[in-house]
Amino acid sequence: MKILISNDDGYQAPGIVALYEALKTIADVEVVAPEVNNSAKSNALTLHSPLHVETAANGFRYVNGTPADCVHIALTGLLGYRPDMVVSGINNGANMGDDTIYSGTVGAAMEGYLFGVPAIAFSQVKKGWEYIDAAALKAKEIVANLIKLREANLTAPPWLLNVNVPNLPFDQLKATKVCRLGARHAAEKVITQTTPHGRTMYWIGGAGPAKDDSEGTDFHATILGHVALTPLKTDLTNHEALATWVQQTSQFVKP
Repeated sequence: MKILISNDDGYQAPGIVALYEALKTIADVEVVAPEVNNSAKSNALTLHSPLHVETAANGFRYVNGTPADCVHIALTGLLGYRPDMVVSGINNGANMGDDTIYSGTVGAAMEGYLFGVPAIAFSQVKKGWEYIDAAALKAKEIVANLIKLREANLTAPPWLLNVNVPNLPFDQLKATKVCRLGARHAAEKVITQTTPHGRTMYWIGGAGPAKDDSEGTDFHATILGHVALTPLKTDLTNHEALATWVQQTSQFVKP
């Protein structure tokens, strides 16, 4: 089993180091990750400036680009082979509900999925890396089970999974629950400051609180100490609204 590891916190982040150390015991793993933190870069690709790949002392390769750049480059020539799985993370903070739209961690996994490679994104619920070794051990457990399912032909690849792990000791983590995405309120107000030269600068505000953390959501599961696993897809079509829009637009859409 060959696994490509990436993330959005950068190749030196404790989360990716812990993930690598855990997964190298069950698979052949390679790391291709951003040079610096690329949180909230989603699926962005760098198209108007050159990308460079460097190798760190520990063998990790890093790119002066986004998480999606890293996986894209790896799968289209850098590796020289097709990995069996793309694993992204472990992210410094949750990627639940609406967060998944912005997440570079999910974006890296999704890039693998778009190339037909099964992919999974791991995140810790709280920032700060507390109990990161426990989260890495849980990631290893989940990946090992996915490998078994694949070897038994019980899964139909490709698939895209999003996993959030509470910051708890391993023996306190409750069973993995398959959940739907919850939802957040709108983000907090933008933060404004004035530079020494009198210009106004803006900082994006923090994420809003949970709007839908009802039973069955990833928010609800992790609040109770469960590991939340959510299958994702890339089809953004509102299929339920298709017929309505056909009817409403028929008056101004020419045959």
